[in-house]
Amino acid sequence: MDRRRCCSFPCYLHCSIMAQQQPDLQTVRLSNGKQITVHTQLFINNEFVPGHGPLIETINPATEEVICSVHSADAQDVDAAVTAATKCFKDTWRKVAPAERGRLINKLADLMERDKDELATLDALDNGKAFTVARDVDITDSIACYRYFAGWADKIHGQTIDTTFDKMCYTRHEALGVVGAVIPWNYPTMMAAWKFAPALAAGNCVVMKTSEITPLPLYKFAELAKEAGFPPGVINVITGYGHTTGNYLAGHKGISKMAFTGSTATGRKVMESSSSSNLKKLQLELGGKSAQIVCADADLDSAAEWACGGIFNNHGQSCNAGSRILVHESVHDKFVELFIKHTKNIIKLGDPFDEDTYQGPQISKGQFDKIMNYIEIGKKEGAVVSYGGKRWGNKGYYIEPTVFTNCKNSMRIMQEEIFGPVVAIATFKTIEEAIDIANDSEYGLAGGVYTTNLDTAITVTNEVKTGTMWVNCFDVFDQSTPFGGYKQSGFGKELGEYALQEYTQVKVVKILRSSKL
Repeated sequence: MDRRRCCSFPCYLHCSIMAQQQPDLQTVRLSNGKQITVHTQLFINNEFVPGHGPLIETINPATEEVICSVHSADAQDVDAAVTAATKCFKDTWRKVAPAERGRLINKLADLMERDKDELATLDALDNGKAFTVARDVDITDSIACYRYFAGWADKIHGQTIDTTFDKMCYTRHEALGVVGAVIPWNYPTMMAAWKFAPALAAGNCVVMKTSEITPLPLYKFAELAKEAGFPPGVINVITGYGHTTGNYLAGHKGISKMAFTGSTATGRKVMESSSSSNLKKLQLELGGKSAQIVCADADLDSAAEWACGGIFNNHGQSCNAGSRILVHESVHDKFVELFIKHTKNIIKLGDPFDEDTYQGPQISKGQFDKIMNYIEIGKKEGAVVSYGGKRWGNKGYYIEPTVFTNCKNSMRIMQEEIFGPVVAIATFKTIEEAIDIANDSEYGLAGGVYTTNLDTAITVTNEVKTGTMWVNCFDVFDQSTPFGGYKQSGFGKELGEYALQEYTQVKVVKILRSSKL
């Protein structure tokens, strides 16, 4: 039996009783020998409280050892969080001046800046990503996200519409109320920021479920939210399994909108729960199988370096990872040579807390096994392992960056989301063929093209059916730029002004004037 999951009722009851007895604060050890104190209870109504679900072990993927056990939420805990958020929205939060909301969000960003190292440590500990990457990219960008939306809080305006002489008409952009959010394990702090920041700026209260695999960073965030001065009930953070806690949240009639980032399969379940409950508003950011197109006229060395980061960033555990590389047949061999050179130079595997580490372990044993299985599938389908393809070391869930060549787009490694450090390289003859191959996917999250020809860049970016296209770069994000997918990669936009539309609803007000002129 999975040691993280309790399957029988007696076992569930025993674990629930044990959870009630476990104190909130626990001292845990990092892989470098240092210690840190973490919260393990649910954060509801500005307090850390025991959960009524079973305790869940969170595992250090670098050592395969248990970090600690955390409380999980069952139906009554979800109810308690939604009730607290509903009361706060009705009595307090919707009455807070927009400028004050912005001040509180900025104060939260200040506290995150102050405790940046601790937040990065928890991201690295729970997720396995390099501490330096967590600190300098994930946490830094998360802080910037909160500051960006803090600036929007008092700039969410409706319109005055001139209709007829005897009537006045205007629109109001109103908060939805209580937003439910479910985030994945690959970017714990950043994915929370992408949802919390616009939701709070627009005046909503939030109940967020962390991944049961990486709950620790968000409990630190919750502590900072309370310190910043947010009223009780505005921010609630819970954890638990998707099939229980996540399902309770998605189906709860007190939730006005669900924001979900995760797999396409789970996204369908969120849609089912939402539609069968109260037809709540939905925003889904799902899977991807992004293509990077390398044209014959591209700066091959630059393209190889960007493409390397495009797939191996975050250990390949990114929904927008450029895991398919399509190279013009005339430059294929040279590109592969340069790509492997950059892979060798850039991708340094090691302990997340070593300064030189770029790639840490994969998130879990299950994900490790899935990726290794895909590597075997690629070999059986006739693809050639030109680099990597093996486990790295004998401890932790480490996998070498793996480069497949001689690939066909019909292969499973070209069609299915692997979510690991595995790239499949194929060739094309014409730009039209490259576009057709790129679009031959059920996903449409992102893509890229490398070329020195402006007309080619415009043609490819117009014709490839994805929500984001990069030209001569990849995986470049900014808080002001919207992000979201086409097709089975979901719908709705994160980031930028567009994100505010996901957390507001438009009301039309028409007034008949009584005076006659």
